[in-house]
Amino acid sequence: MYFRTLTIKIIFLSVTTIGILGNFSVFYYYLVYYGDCKLKTVDLIHLHLMASNTLIILSKGVPNTMAAFGLKQFLNDIQCRLILYIERVGRSVSIGSICLLSVFQAVTISQKGSCCKDQKVKAAKYIGCCLSLLWVSYILIHFILFVNPLIKRYRNNVTGKQDFGHCSIAGRDGNSDSLYAAMVVCPEILFSLLMAWSSGSMIVILYRHKQRVQHIRRPSGSIRTSPESRATQNILVLVSTFLAFYTVSTILQGCVALLHNPSWWLVNITHLSSLCFPCFGPFVLINHYCMVSRLSLFWSRNINSVILK
Repeated sequence: MYFRTLTIKIIFLSVTTIGILGNFSVFYYYLVYYGDCKLKTVDLIHLHLMASNTLIILSKGVPNTMAAFGLKQFLNDIQCRLILYIERVGRSVSIGSICLLSVFQAVTISQKGSCCKDQKVKAAKYIGCCLSLLWVSYILIHFILFVNPLIKRYRNNVTGKQDFGHCSIAGRDGNSDSLYAAMVVCPEILFSLLMAWSSGSMIVILYRHKQRVQHIRRPSGSIRTSPESRATQNILVLVSTFLAFYTVSTILQGCVALLHNPSWWLVNITHLSSLCFPCFGPFVLINHYCMVSRLSLFWSRNINSVILK
Protein backbone atom coordinates (compact mmCIF):
# COMPACT_ATOMS: atom_id res chain seq x y z
CA MET A 1 0.00 0.00 0.00
CA TYR A 2 2.78 2.44 0.90
CA PHE A 3 4.75 1.58 -2.25
CA ARG A 4 1.83 2.18 -4.63
CA THR A 5 0.95 5.44 -2.89
CA LEU A 6 4.56 6.62 -3.15
CA THR A 7 4.64 5.62 -6.83
CA ILE A 8 1.53 7.66 -7.63
CA LYS A 9 2.90 10.64 -5.69
CA ILE A 10 6.16 10.61 -7.67
CA ILE A 11 4.39 10.11 -11.03
CA PHE A 12 1.85 12.91 -10.49
CA LEU A 13 4.51 15.31 -9.20
CA SER A 14 6.90 14.49 -12.07
CA VAL A 15 4.28 14.71 -14.84
CA THR A 16 2.83 17.98 -13.51
CA THR A 17 6.27 19.56 -13.08
CA ILE A 18 7.37 18.46 -16.56
CA GLY A 19 4.15 19.80 -18.06
CA ILE A 20 4.46 23.20 -16.41
CA LEU A 21 8.12 23.54 -17.43
CA GLY A 22 7.39 22.39 -21.00
CA ASN A 23 4.51 24.80 -21.59
CA PHE A 24 6.27 27.77 -20.04
CA SER A 25 9.38 26.96 -22.12
CA VAL A 26 7.27 27.33 -25.26
CA PHE A 27 5.83 30.62 -23.97
CA TYR A 28 9.36 31.82 -23.20
CA TYR A 29 10.46 30.86 -26.70
CA TYR A 30 7.75 33.04 -28.25
CA LEU A 31 8.63 35.89 -25.92
CA VAL A 32 12.34 35.71 -26.85
CA TYR A 33 12.16 34.80 -30.53
CA TYR A 34 9.27 36.99 -31.63
CA GLY A 35 9.28 39.86 -29.13
CA ASP A 36 7.09 42.58 -30.59
CA CYS A 37 6.87 40.93 -34.02
CA LYS A 38 3.62 39.53 -35.35
CA LEU A 39 3.17 35.78 -34.86
CA LYS A 40 2.83 33.46 -37.84
CA THR A 41 -0.55 31.75 -38.18
CA VAL A 42 0.71 28.31 -37.11
CA ASP A 43 2.57 29.84 -34.17
CA LEU A 44 -0.59 31.66 -33.08
CA ILE A 45 -2.45 28.34 -32.96
CA HIS A 46 0.47 26.79 -31.04
CA LEU A 47 0.28 29.61 -28.49
CA HIS A 48 -3.44 29.07 -27.88
CA LEU A 49 -2.86 25.32 -27.67
CA MET A 50 -0.21 25.80 -24.99
CA ALA A 51 -2.50 28.20 -23.11
CA SER A 52 -5.28 25.58 -23.03
CA ASN A 53 -2.79 22.88 -22.00
CA THR A 54 -1.57 25.07 -19.14
CA LEU A 55 -5.16 25.48 -17.92
CA ILE A 56 -5.58 21.68 -17.90
CA ILE A 57 -2.36 21.13 -15.94
CA LEU A 58 -3.10 23.83 -13.36
CA SER A 59 -6.72 22.76 -12.84
CA LYS A 60 -6.24 18.98 -13.00
CA GLY A 61 -2.57 18.13 -12.52
CA VAL A 62 -1.92 20.36 -9.51
CA PRO A 63 -5.09 19.38 -7.53
CA ASN A 64 -4.58 15.67 -8.25
CA THR A 65 -0.95 15.94 -7.16
CA MET A 66 -2.08 17.57 -3.89
CA ALA A 67 -4.70 14.84 -3.42
CA ALA A 68 -2.03 12.16 -4.03
CA PHE A 69 0.02 13.70 -1.20
CA GLY A 70 -2.95 13.33 1.16
CA LEU A 71 -4.65 16.72 0.86
CA LYS A 72 -8.17 15.52 -0.02
CA GLN A 73 -11.49 17.35 -0.17
CA PHE A 74 -9.85 20.75 0.38
CA LEU A 75 -12.23 22.60 -1.96
CA ASN A 76 -15.88 23.41 -1.40
CA ASP A 77 -18.62 22.87 -4.00
CA ILE A 78 -18.21 26.23 -5.81
CA GLN A 79 -14.40 26.00 -5.85
CA CYS A 80 -14.61 22.43 -7.16
CA ARG A 81 -16.95 23.51 -9.96
CA LEU A 82 -14.60 26.38 -10.83
CA ILE A 83 -11.60 24.02 -11.09
CA LEU A 84 -13.64 21.55 -13.13
CA TYR A 85 -14.88 24.40 -15.34
CA ILE A 86 -11.34 25.62 -16.10
CA GLU A 87 -10.15 22.08 -16.86
CA ARG A 88 -13.04 21.36 -19.25
CA VAL A 89 -12.69 24.69 -21.06
CA GLY A 90 -8.97 23.98 -21.52
CA ARG A 91 -9.66 20.45 -22.78
CA SER A 92 -12.28 21.59 -25.29
CA VAL A 93 -10.14 24.46 -26.60
CA SER A 94 -7.17 22.08 -26.84
CA ILE A 95 -8.96 19.65 -29.15
CA GLY A 96 -10.40 22.56 -31.16
CA SER A 97 -6.96 24.14 -31.57
CA ILE A 98 -5.38 20.86 -32.66
CA CYS A 99 -8.15 20.38 -35.22
CA LEU A 100 -7.69 23.94 -36.49
CA LEU A 101 -3.93 23.43 -36.75
CA SER A 102 -4.31 20.19 -38.68
CA VAL A 103 -6.90 21.57 -41.13
CA PHE A 104 -4.96 24.80 -41.68
CA GLN A 105 -1.72 22.95 -42.45
CA ALA A 106 -3.56 20.61 -44.83
CA VAL A 107 -4.89 23.66 -46.69
CA THR A 108 -1.46 25.32 -46.64
CA ILE A 109 0.40 22.43 -48.28
CA SER A 110 -2.37 21.55 -50.72
CA GLN A 111 -1.38 21.34 -54.35
CA LYS A 112 -1.42 24.47 -56.46
CA GLY A 113 -4.09 23.09 -58.73
CA SER A 114 -6.45 22.04 -55.94
CA CYS A 115 -9.68 23.75 -54.99
CA CYS A 116 -8.08 24.89 -51.70
CA LYS A 117 -5.62 27.20 -53.42
CA ASP A 118 -7.79 30.31 -53.14
CA GLN A 119 -8.66 29.53 -49.54
CA LYS A 120 -5.09 29.70 -48.19
CA VAL A 121 -5.01 33.46 -47.71
CA LYS A 122 -8.55 33.51 -46.33
CA ALA A 123 -7.76 30.69 -43.91
CA ALA A 124 -4.79 32.57 -42.47
CA LYS A 125 -6.90 35.71 -42.21
CA TYR A 126 -9.70 34.12 -40.18
CA ILE A 127 -7.66 31.89 -37.86
CA GLY A 128 -7.68 34.54 -35.11
CA CYS A 129 -11.48 34.82 -35.31
CA CYS A 130 -11.84 31.01 -35.16
CA LEU A 131 -9.63 30.81 -32.07
CA SER A 132 -11.61 33.57 -30.35
CA LEU A 133 -14.85 31.80 -31.25
CA LEU A 134 -13.51 28.57 -29.74
CA TRP A 135 -12.73 30.24 -26.42
CA VAL A 136 -16.02 32.17 -26.21
CA SER A 137 -18.14 29.16 -27.24
CA TYR A 138 -16.68 26.78 -24.69
CA ILE A 139 -16.59 29.38 -21.93
CA LEU A 140 -20.36 29.72 -22.41
CA ILE A 141 -21.10 26.00 -22.93
CA HIS A 142 -19.25 24.82 -19.85
CA PHE A 143 -20.93 27.50 -17.74
CA ILE A 144 -23.72 24.94 -17.27
CA LEU A 145 -21.58 23.56 -14.42
CA PHE A 146 -22.65 26.59 -12.40
CA VAL A 147 -26.28 26.39 -13.57
CA ASN A 148 -26.72 22.80 -12.38
CA PRO A 149 -27.09 23.71 -8.67
CA LEU A 150 -29.95 26.08 -9.58
CA ILE A 151 -31.70 23.42 -11.69
CA LYS A 152 -31.30 20.89 -8.88
CA ARG A 153 -33.52 22.95 -6.57
CA TYR A 154 -36.52 22.57 -8.86
CA ARG A 155 -36.08 18.97 -10.03
CA ASN A 156 -36.06 15.62 -8.27
CA ASN A 157 -34.15 13.47 -10.82
CA VAL A 158 -30.75 14.22 -9.27
CA THR A 159 -27.96 11.70 -8.72
CA GLY A 160 -25.55 11.51 -5.77
CA LYS A 161 -22.27 13.33 -5.28
CA GLN A 162 -19.45 13.12 -7.80
CA ASP A 163 -16.09 12.62 -6.10
CA PHE A 164 -12.86 13.83 -7.76
CA GLY A 165 -10.49 13.05 -4.87
CA HIS A 166 -9.44 16.63 -4.16
CA CYS A 167 -13.10 17.75 -4.02
CA SER A 168 -16.64 16.69 -4.81
CA ILE A 169 -19.70 18.37 -6.26
CA ALA A 170 -23.37 17.97 -5.37
CA GLY A 171 -25.74 15.78 -7.35
CA ARG A 172 -26.34 16.38 -11.03
CA ASP A 173 -29.52 16.64 -13.06
CA GLY A 174 -30.01 13.93 -15.71
CA ASN A 175 -31.62 16.11 -18.40
CA SER A 176 -29.11 18.95 -18.16
CA ASP A 177 -26.26 16.40 -18.21
CA SER A 178 -27.59 14.89 -21.44
CA LEU A 179 -27.81 18.32 -23.07
CA TYR A 180 -24.35 19.21 -21.82
CA ALA A 181 -22.87 15.95 -23.13
CA ALA A 182 -24.44 16.52 -26.54
CA MET A 183 -23.05 20.06 -26.76
CA VAL A 184 -19.53 18.90 -25.83
CA VAL A 185 -19.20 15.36 -27.21
CA CYS A 186 -20.70 16.00 -30.67
CA PRO A 187 -18.22 18.80 -31.54
CA GLU A 188 -15.35 16.67 -30.22
CA ILE A 189 -16.37 13.79 -32.50
CA LEU A 190 -16.57 16.23 -35.42
CA PHE A 191 -13.13 17.65 -34.55
CA SER A 192 -11.68 14.13 -34.38
CA LEU A 193 -13.08 13.28 -37.82
CA LEU A 194 -11.71 16.52 -39.27
CA MET A 195 -8.29 15.76 -37.77
CA ALA A 196 -8.33 12.26 -39.25
CA TRP A 197 -9.32 13.63 -42.68
CA SER A 198 -6.76 16.45 -42.69
CA SER A 199 -3.99 14.16 -41.40
CA GLY A 200 -4.77 11.64 -44.13
CA SER A 201 -4.72 14.44 -46.71
CA MET A 202 -1.33 15.65 -45.48
CA ILE A 203 0.12 12.14 -45.63
CA VAL A 204 -1.08 11.74 -49.22
CA ILE A 205 0.32 15.16 -50.21
CA LEU A 206 3.69 14.42 -48.58
CA TYR A 207 3.87 11.03 -50.28
CA ARG A 208 3.13 12.54 -53.70
CA HIS A 209 5.67 15.29 -53.07
CA LYS A 210 8.29 12.71 -52.15
CA GLN A 211 7.56 10.79 -55.34
CA ARG A 212 7.98 13.94 -57.45
CA VAL A 213 11.31 14.96 -55.91
CA GLN A 214 12.96 11.53 -55.94
CA HIS A 215 15.35 12.75 -58.64
CA ILE A 216 16.34 15.91 -56.71
CA ARG A 217 19.23 14.99 -54.43
CA ARG A 218 21.79 16.88 -52.46
CA PRO A 219 25.52 16.27 -53.00
CA SER A 220 25.46 13.83 -50.09
CA GLY A 221 22.79 11.81 -51.87
CA SER A 222 19.88 12.59 -49.51
CA ILE A 223 16.51 13.74 -50.79
CA ARG A 224 15.86 17.45 -50.35
CA THR A 225 13.15 18.20 -47.81
CA SER A 226 11.33 21.51 -47.94
CA PRO A 227 10.62 23.53 -44.76
CA GLU A 228 6.88 23.08 -45.38
CA SER A 229 7.31 19.30 -45.47
CA ARG A 230 9.28 19.32 -42.22
CA ALA A 231 6.65 21.54 -40.57
CA THR A 232 3.88 19.25 -41.80
CA GLN A 233 5.65 16.17 -40.48
CA ASN A 234 5.97 17.78 -37.04
CA ILE A 235 2.30 18.75 -37.05
CA LEU A 236 1.39 15.18 -38.00
CA VAL A 237 3.42 13.93 -35.02
CA LEU A 238 1.65 16.45 -32.76
CA VAL A 239 -1.82 15.48 -34.05
CA SER A 240 -1.05 11.75 -33.83
CA THR A 241 0.19 12.16 -30.26
CA PHE A 242 -2.96 14.06 -29.33
CA LEU A 243 -5.31 11.51 -30.93
CA ALA A 244 -3.52 8.61 -29.23
CA PHE A 245 -3.64 10.14 -25.74
CA TYR A 246 -7.17 11.51 -26.28
CA THR A 247 -8.49 8.09 -27.35
CA VAL A 248 -6.90 6.31 -24.39
CA SER A 249 -8.18 8.97 -21.98
CA THR A 250 -11.73 8.79 -23.39
CA ILE A 251 -11.83 4.99 -23.15
CA LEU A 252 -10.56 5.02 -19.56
CA GLN A 253 -13.02 7.75 -18.55
CA GLY A 254 -15.82 5.67 -20.06
CA CYS A 255 -14.69 2.64 -18.05
CA VAL A 256 -14.63 4.66 -14.82
CA ALA A 257 -18.11 6.05 -15.54
CA LEU A 258 -19.60 2.61 -16.33
CA LEU A 259 -18.04 0.71 -13.43
CA HIS A 260 -19.90 0.94 -10.14
CA ASN A 261 -16.75 0.76 -8.02
CA PRO A 262 -13.63 1.36 -10.20
CA SER A 263 -10.29 0.29 -8.78
CA TRP A 264 -7.82 2.74 -7.24
CA TRP A 265 -5.30 2.11 -10.01
CA LEU A 266 -7.87 2.66 -12.80
CA VAL A 267 -8.96 6.00 -11.35
CA ASN A 268 -5.38 7.28 -11.04
CA ILE A 269 -4.33 6.01 -14.47
CA THR A 270 -7.39 7.78 -15.93
CA HIS A 271 -6.31 11.05 -14.31
CA LEU A 272 -2.76 10.58 -15.62
CA SER A 273 -3.90 9.77 -19.16
CA SER A 274 -5.80 13.06 -19.38
CA LEU A 275 -2.58 14.89 -18.43
CA CYS A 276 -0.30 13.13 -20.93
CA PHE A 277 -0.80 15.36 -23.97
CA PRO A 278 -0.89 18.70 -22.09
CA CYS A 279 2.37 17.72 -20.35
CA PHE A 280 4.30 16.06 -23.20
CA GLY A 281 2.83 17.86 -26.23
CA PRO A 282 5.03 20.98 -25.73
CA PHE A 283 8.16 18.86 -26.22
CA VAL A 284 7.02 18.01 -29.76
CA LEU A 285 6.95 21.77 -30.41
CA ILE A 286 10.31 22.25 -28.72
CA ASN A 287 11.76 19.70 -31.13
CA HIS A 288 9.96 21.43 -34.01
CA TYR A 289 11.50 24.82 -33.27
CA CYS A 290 14.94 23.52 -32.25
CA MET A 291 14.47 25.77 -29.25
CA VAL A 292 17.73 24.95 -27.53
CA SER A 293 19.91 25.95 -30.47
CA ARG A 294 17.94 29.14 -31.14
CA LEU A 295 17.97 30.25 -27.53
CA SER A 296 21.69 29.49 -27.33
CA LEU A 297 22.24 31.65 -30.40
CA PHE A 298 20.16 34.43 -28.85
CA TRP A 299 22.06 34.29 -25.57
CA SER A 300 25.43 34.20 -27.33
CA ARG A 301 24.49 37.28 -29.36
CA ASN A 302 23.48 39.11 -26.19
CA ILE A 303 26.73 38.14 -24.47
CA ASN A 304 28.77 39.27 -27.48
CA SER A 305 26.93 42.59 -27.62
CA VAL A 306 27.57 43.16 -23.92
CA ILE A 307 31.27 42.35 -24.36
CA LEU A 308 31.58 44.68 -27.34
CA LYS A 309 29.97 47.48 -25.38
